[in-house]
Amino acid sequence: MRIKKLFPLVVVLAFMAGCKTEYDLLLAGGDNDAKYDAAFKYFEAGDYRRAATLFESMAFAYNGTERDDTVQYYWGVSNYMYGDYDTAEANLNNFINNFRGSPFAENATYLRINCLYDFTLRYELDQVPTNTAITAISEYIIDYPQTEHMQECMAMLDDLGERLDRKAFENAKLYYTMEDYLAANTAFHNVLRDDSDNVYREDILYYTAMASYKYALNSVEARQQDRYLSFVDDYFNFIGEYPESSYRRELETMYKRALKALGRFTGSEEELAGKEKEFEREREMLLRKQ
Repeated sequence: MRIKKLFPLVVVLAFMAGCKTEYDLLLAGGDNDAKYDAAFKYFEAGDYRRAATLFESMAFAYNGTERDDTVQYYWGVSNYMYGDYDTAEANLNNFINNFRGSPFAENATYLRINCLYDFTLRYELDQVPTNTAITAISEYIIDYPQTEHMQECMAMLDDLGERLDRKAFENAKLYYTMEDYLAANTAFHNVLRDDSDNVYREDILYYTAMASYKYALNSVEARQQDRYLSFVDDYFNFIGEYPESSYRRELETMYKRALKALGRFTGSEEELAGKEKEFEREREMLLRKQ
């Protein structure tokens, strides 16, 4: 009885073994020339997964031969084309390190850049992958200044740079949200010290001034004067760079209150305008003396 029950299973397994596809037989075999030809046929037909598997299967056999760089390159490209960017990046990076003089080197480097760009994360998350991608793109531009991909590379750099800028800005702004205005003011100054071209420069200067004002407002009376003067300095820094900013009206209100707290303004709007010019002249004189 047991033999009768096992017989159909044996038949099925034997049938399955006999139904291996041409691809399965080729992959299991040792004819690397046939694998090489078939891998390119699969690649050209858009069956990149099978092409990648075949290129991988013969990589060792062609190591050190005239086909070595071709097999290694198309192995990486095949992985890239079917979306396995992690494996593709490793393949292409290995290729670049071993075959710098290959005619495939430039395109391999560009494809690796695309993999690294795909690995980058939103600005709130870890930006190590972003810095890695920026370094790789910058090196590619230096090595291949005539590349046809320059526009795409610059777009990637702009996007990645914006993420780093925003992360720095948001990290500093967190102190402002927590109402730690002294720490916020210091953090915003540090952001611009480290990266004066931060794309959020206008917002950073605005929050720097607002943090100064609120720090002064919440200080003990004996310390308010010096701290309002610091706000005035931040205020002039802002309007000097962004005279048409949508933030200006709000900061001007803070400025008027600061002048009143300093005893420098008690009159009309016209008088205030005159005091503003007077105060700006005084500030310029102080800066010249420093």
